[in-house]
Amino acid sequence: MKIRKAVITAAGWGTRFLPATKAQPKEMLPLLNKPIIQYAVEEAIASDIEQIVIITAMGKHSVEDHFDRSFELEHVLQEKGMSDALEEVSSIGNSSKICYVRQREQLGLGHAVLTVQDFVGNEPFALLLPDDVVRSEVPVTRQLIKAFEQRRSSILAIEEVPEERVSSYGIIKPRQLNGRLYQVLGMVEKPDACRAPSRLGIVGRYVLTPEIFPALEQTLPGKGGEIQLTDGLSNLLPDQQIFGYKFEGIRYDVGTPLGLLKASLAFALEDPKMAGELREYLTGLNLYAHPTSVSLDAKDLARLSVS
Repeated sequence: MKIRKAVITAAGWGTRFLPATKAQPKEMLPLLNKPIIQYAVEEAIASDIEQIVIITAMGKHSVEDHFDRSFELEHVLQEKGMSDALEEVSSIGNSSKICYVRQREQLGLGHAVLTVQDFVGNEPFALLLPDDVVRSEVPVTRQLIKAFEQRRSSILAIEEVPEERVSSYGIIKPRQLNGRLYQVLGMVEKPDACRAPSRLGIVGRYVLTPEIFPALEQTLPGKGGEIQLTDGLSNLLPDQQIFGYKFEGIRYDVGTPLGLLKASLAFALEDPKMAGELREYLTGLNLYAHPTSVSLDAKDLARLSVS
């Protein structure tokens, strides 16, 4: 069955960005000149997704407004002859692919996924978490869809994470099948590094089968009193194989202020309009008060930006 639908989450509190997120959704914070969530929407569309549902919550109206038409703004841009800006703004609001579901209580990612059960129905679907932005030649979601077409089971995007970061991820117990594909033998949510079954962490891209919904309905609250998607997937394992796919691309964790700053620098250094002046500025900072000058290029900053 073709993957036609994608789910994008935008219902969290954004506490790591307070006070900036007191009255503004974290997903609307800018990564260069686009809000974080737009990168996830663009990835889904580039992966040939036909319908997108965004899970929102109270106070997230600006997410819906962003993907709606703004006739007044478009008129102003047209009058000013700003054709490039007009095309970009109007293309955002012209998509009929997007609808919205509200998560009335923030009870975890697993609970958020349950809110879209009626939208998804009895189909496999993609799940994208905007906190992860990935630069890759082939969109990560499309990579996972290709793996799904071969295995017809849930596929999780995975990457090797530093030991000191293991406790921030769902970690899989893997059995390697080929270069990038692993069978998931088990998984645990945010384990201590000494108890983790590997260093392969689950990151914010999934292709899931509809069997995840009854599995989540049977999932008890875990860490933080929330229904964890990782726990739901663990409940699914006895009845269905699950695979992890070590995707190609560079992932930026924009779910923290430092991660967003690193990603912004890396993206700006790839932008021909910004790269030259920014590189000169960064070189002149004399980073960390080091007595010698520091010369940075895009590859250097891209390395720094990987979480």
